[in-house]
Amino acid sequence: MFTKKVVYSFTSLLVYFFTMKKPDYHILVCNSFRIAGDAQGVCNKKGATDLLQYLTEEASDRGLDVAVSCTACLNVCSQGPIMVVHPNNHWYGGVESEAIIDEILDAIEEGELCEKYSIAE
Repeated sequence: MFTKKVVYSFTSLLVYFFTMKKPDYHILVCNSFRIAGDAQGVCNKKGATDLLQYLTEEASDRGLDVAVSCTACLNVCSQGPIMVVHPNNHWYGGVESEAIIDEILDAIEEGELCEKYSIAE
């Protein structure tokens, strides 16, 4: 049988080793997944998935502490592909190329909003 001290120490050890450091930024990229699991919408059809690897690698190359996630439909199809940067809550539309991603990452590095592609106030 374990004593409280041993259990507490083991729990502390688990927390130490398995606690994830939160990234500075979490970038969501709409991939138009639907409830059934199929990607069907505008963002997917305009190649949002193809840009995920570039976005992840470019952010890493720049030394940005970023997690990139692909999402279900973000319901702004008319302005897709959509990218959301948290914790800033900056929403970008028309993110269709590596050049656009570069401009948005430049703004993130400068701590600013990339107004050219911003779709929310």
